[in-house]
Amino acid sequence: MHVNHLSKKYQLEQMIIKVCGIKTEENILFLSKSSIDMVGLNFYQPSIRYVPEEFDPEFFDILPSHIKRVGVFVNERHDNILRLSKKFKLDYAQLHGDENSEFCKKLSEWIPIIKVFRIDDGFEFSSINAFAIATYFLFDTQTKNYGGSGKKFDWNKLKDYRGKIPFLLSGGIGPDSQEQLVKINHSQFVGIDINSKFESEPGIKDKSLILPFLESMRIS
Repeated sequence: MHVNHLSKKYQLEQMIIKVCGIKTEENILFLSKSSIDMVGLNFYQPSIRYVPEEFDPEFFDILPSHIKRVGVFVNERHDNILRLSKKFKLDYAQLHGDENSEFCKKLSEWIPIIKVFRIDDGFEFSSINAFAIATYFLFDTQTKNYGGSGKKFDWNKLKDYRGKIPFLLSGGIGPDSQEQLVKINHSQFVGIDINSKFESEPGIKDKSLILPFLESMRIS
């Protein structure tokens, strides 16, 4: 997708929208009827958005097939990722920790990978070349925790990325971010990952924030 050659209308309509940190039945229900493309289920236990294993995986079956299930993992064991992927019928494994390229390559033989990189002013994009087996990269803000900070990095930094793996953008995206997003001029920018700025409280997505945002992104 060469975003810099597309109209604003087409950019927004075609953009992948992932809602991360889903853990309540109410959120799953209203998102199942929405125009999003992916939901993120967080299996990192220290996270406030953690999906406990006792959560009934069959409830996610309400999601239509076009909404892909993404499991979020942080430095998790290979066997646990595969076990949870099978249990929750995951379409992607999002690796948000310090997983090395060999780990990602091995896992990608079983499930498509979204590899996360936390970006700050000193980040060198050349350091991620070895991870080109990923289906997508996800660029988030460098913080002491693993995502969900609501903080935005300098998106001008994206011009330094010259790789061929398409990427999703995360970190500080809020209900009023549409105009800033459409100004990003990068051929590999294909989607966004929204999270904490669309919550009424940590881990609880706010329908009144998400649905108007989706309507504004999916221009008719």
